[in-house]
Amino acid sequence: MPIVAQSTETTDWVSRFADEVIEESERRAPGKPVVVASGLSPSGPIHLGNLREVMTPHLVADEIRRRGYTVRHLISWDDYDRYRKVPNGVAGIDGSWAEHIGKPLTSVPAPAGSAYPNWAEHFKAAMTEALAELGVEYDGISQTEQYTAGTYREQVLFAMKHRGDIDAVLEQYRTKKAPAKKQQGQKPVDEAELEAAEGSGAAAEDDGSSTSGYYPYKPYCGQCEKDLTTVTSYDDTTTELSYTCSACGFAETVLLSEFNRGKLVWKVDWPMRWAYEGVIFEPSGVDHSSPGSSFQVGGQIVGIFGGEQPIGPMYAFVGISGMAKMSSSKGGVPTASDALQIMEPQLLRWLYARRRPNQSFKIAFDQEIQRLYDEWDKLAGKVADGSVLPADAAAYSRAVGTAAGDLPRTSRPMAYRTLASVADITAGAEDQTLRILSELDPENPLASLDEVRPRLDKAETWINTQVPAEERTVVRDEPDTDLLKSLDDQGRASLRLLLEGLEANWSLDGLTHLVYGVPKVQAGFSADATAKELPAEIKVAQRTFFALLYHLLVGRDTGPRLPTLLLAVGQDRVRKLLSA
Repeated sequence: MPIVAQSTETTDWVSRFADEVIEESERRAPGKPVVVASGLSPSGPIHLGNLREVMTPHLVADEIRRRGYTVRHLISWDDYDRYRKVPNGVAGIDGSWAEHIGKPLTSVPAPAGSAYPNWAEHFKAAMTEALAELGVEYDGISQTEQYTAGTYREQVLFAMKHRGDIDAVLEQYRTKKAPAKKQQGQKPVDEAELEAAEGSGAAAEDDGSSTSGYYPYKPYCGQCEKDLTTVTSYDDTTTELSYTCSACGFAETVLLSEFNRGKLVWKVDWPMRWAYEGVIFEPSGVDHSSPGSSFQVGGQIVGIFGGEQPIGPMYAFVGISGMAKMSSSKGGVPTASDALQIMEPQLLRWLYARRRPNQSFKIAFDQEIQRLYDEWDKLAGKVADGSVLPADAAAYSRAVGTAAGDLPRTSRPMAYRTLASVADITAGAEDQTLRILSELDPENPLASLDEVRPRLDKAETWINTQVPAEERTVVRDEPDTDLLKSLDDQGRASLRLLLEGLEANWSLDGLTHLVYGVPKVQAGFSADATAKELPAEIKVAQRTFFALLYHLLVGRDTGPRLPTLLLAVGQDRVRKLLSA
């Protein structure tokens, strides 16, 4: 009997789904492992919207494991799907990959320069590495291997024998109106659903309809390997199947009981797998949940195979904030690998864990990532001092680790925005980076940059790949003598007060107190005076003072936080640049 550690986070969506999945699994398959599933098409870069297809069942499966149950999280790699189009920016513009449209993804050459044997393996590799870094435990299933090994042979023959029943279900949707225009911001329809939507409004080609009747099976051509084939006849008794290919004119007759070069059409293939694998939980995107979509139709077809439709939520759109010039996924489709270049896996897990599946959210590649990290670190502090709310504690716990243990983490997690600023100013020079970071807290200096890794590396990558050149920080080589000469008495006095206090306040906290305190002292108040004790004009004076410092140090109105910037520049250079 499993050891049930009942969750106390009553408002946590993951726990609620885990309760439902356990109950449903015990009803359908008592005593057997709980099966949850995801499906991914390696037809191109697997983007962060697709990652929700994995993270939703992963989080639920992990909660069930924490309660002592055995769980299988299946990820079906739909690598036996047809190659539909050449993605923008992936394979160049010479058209050399267009000739492969219609072949299985595993029969298409990999993009130029790839070390992988085919198109599907190339795009699976990046996702596989990302899932490992994210701590996702799963059983991967290649649909190419399943079909070409004859694993589904009985299911294929069963579908062909019961094609009339399947056709009757599909017929209900062939006269439906075309779906409404996609709403702005909706997640793009995935490759399988696009394939299913080809043909007439009823997806005649996808459903296998032909002048000879309906067939739910699509052979790949024995000569050109493409799926532009039409089944012309089939004998249930002998399993003799004949087809022709419109691409090359090839035709042949085979015994389906021995033939492994083809697959069930998508709207039949998906529910067949639900029944074959005994899937209890699988979420679906908004594209699969509209009337007449694969999920709705599959819910009826799965019964023909003797199974039941999985339970699971519809998951919402995952947006992107920013993204300047990522190199690994061109064409505007950032992937999990891209995100993990600039953020730790804990943060990325948290973004998926803290929002219910039907809630949309954005993943930041721009300046917003600094605010997200501030929020994350603040949450960690609340967890540490016990002031965190139950639902937030649950999301944090699911982000930092799995049932197998905690993910590797930065041992001394300094503020991301501070690390990014230092990486910006030092241009990656490790000796300077260590000097600056050690001076942030002189009483507890860093012994090695390893203490702030991998967060430091992520912040440095963000600076180098996502911050435009015109926003990078370049410290002046020489003083701006014209600006210094033009200062009035108050301006010169403010610089003098700052310079006089540098040595005694040379730490992050000390310099913060100093730069905010100079305008207070000039106005006749104590440097320790709080906002409530000060007139509104002080904030204006502080902004004016900050702008002056930025101009004298980096030649702009703004820049990294001034305390960090001052530490990075160093006392001697600060005195040189600020002295009239």
